[in-house]
Amino acid sequence: MPLLADTPAEKMTAPYPRRWWALLVLCLSLLIVVMANTSLIVAAPDMTKDLGLTSSDLQWVVDGYTVPYAALMLVLGAIGDKYSRRGALILGLLIFAGGSVMGGMVDETTLVITARAIMGIGAAVVMPATLSLLVAIFPRRERAKAITAWSATSGLAIAAGPLAAGWLLESHAWGSTFLINVPIAVLGVVGALLLVPPSKAERMGAIDYVGGLLSIVSIGSLVYAAIEGPHFGWGTGPITAAVVAGVGLLAFVAWELRHPNPMLDVRKFRERPFSGSMLAVLFFFFGTFGSIYYATQFLQFVLGFSALETGVRLLPLAGAVFAGAAVTGRLAPKLGVKLVVGTGMALGTVGVLLLTRIESGSTYTDFLAPLLLLGFAIGLSLSPATDTIMGSFPESELGVGGGANDTALELGGALGIAVLGSLLATSYKDKLTDLVGGHLPAAAMDTAQDSVGGGLAVAQQVAKTPDGGVRQAQALIDAVHESFAHAIAQTSLVGAVIMAAGTMIVIAVLPGRKATVKPGDDDPVAEADRDEEYAESAQR
Repeated sequence: MPLLADTPAEKMTAPYPRRWWALLVLCLSLLIVVMANTSLIVAAPDMTKDLGLTSSDLQWVVDGYTVPYAALMLVLGAIGDKYSRRGALILGLLIFAGGSVMGGMVDETTLVITARAIMGIGAAVVMPATLSLLVAIFPRRERAKAITAWSATSGLAIAAGPLAAGWLLESHAWGSTFLINVPIAVLGVVGALLLVPPSKAERMGAIDYVGGLLSIVSIGSLVYAAIEGPHFGWGTGPITAAVVAGVGLLAFVAWELRHPNPMLDVRKFRERPFSGSMLAVLFFFFGTFGSIYYATQFLQFVLGFSALETGVRLLPLAGAVFAGAAVTGRLAPKLGVKLVVGTGMALGTVGVLLLTRIESGSTYTDFLAPLLLLGFAIGLSLSPATDTIMGSFPESELGVGGGANDTALELGGALGIAVLGSLLATSYKDKLTDLVGGHLPAAAMDTAQDSVGGGLAVAQQVAKTPDGGVRQAQALIDAVHESFAHAIAQTSLVGAVIMAAGTMIVIAVLPGRKATVKPGDDDPVAEADRDEEYAESAQR
């Protein structure tokens, strides 16, 4: 494939001819890095049993991926802009594949967490590269469609991860959920070499590595504090991390305001379309990831579905994502970002609120409407918000733009799982104590209070005891189910309140349609000028 950089800008009047095939490669790359998080939801019970994971161990198997993923995206996006966006995509896929091989082969908790961290580093390279390449490849008039496909892929991965993991776990060990990433990553590398054009920013100054380091420290510390504090108590570690995050953030802002070529121009947060869209992505994934985190546990532990059966029952969410994406492609250009994103967030809030009706006798049907609403809301809201964020950055900062968007997404998801997961655990523990307190030995009670899985494991042991063990075990199972359903209802109420507050904030911040339409947006001459700018940027 000839390098686009070898093509004179004045001769390149048409868009890159294989851009839609390139988009397929970008979406495939995005799919596996998002699936790496969602597939673990259904693989966690097998991993816990096989490795003997404690609650803290399991949390870090999950978040060993999340912390580097969230902390490094901004910096690695800028490095991709500077040197090679396609090269960053390929390198990230190779790192991700290496971590996946390690995760699939080891059988020690520390090594699994290390493998997940390596995968997180690879994902932090891949995810901003997919967005920056997409914007560089597609002309403005087609970009909204391309970003809609990218956004729908993110939603698809939420359901596809548990489905793929469930299918593998039917006949393979949990390590297969790591190894399945390898052939897909290799396919992505080959596709990138054949179909994705080389691209990098021109006229980009030196990288602001000091600002980059401050962003890594700030975001990494914030995610660590958000994970550790709610789940395991605000001891010295989480409090120190929170202080470091606060000081680091202030230092980052002060440095970026003074630097002639900042890593991220923090003045962009004064722009209402940008800041409103960033808040929308953060709040939306806070509620969505947190809700799916405990909904899948109810399907597995209370309703007794296998990993595969759980994955199948998440498919309506994926279908609703595509329906929302199809609708937003028609509505957003006509109604504007504020109305479409605000409506999507409101629908997502209703979806979370419906989970407050869950009780111990609930069935899958009670989860269907919330899943459909959350999926439709993702498809409706994410694309216009992401398009607005990426449109706020010049061609030389597309990787930084992708990193900013993806950091908001990942930070929102991490906070949702950490904060709502912590509320869930506390509510479950308190309710179980009320129902069972004093009827179990202290050690067994501690295990039962740790998680719904722990409670059911204790019930299995009680069933093996003589003199009425089966009856006592059933009573404990009923108590565990009731406690977990109660915890979901209480947690969902808090989640819905936070989502509702976020929706109102986003609606207040985002400007109306007239304020976001720039002069010449509907002018064909202006559109032609933008396409010429696109041609010049794409050939770089």
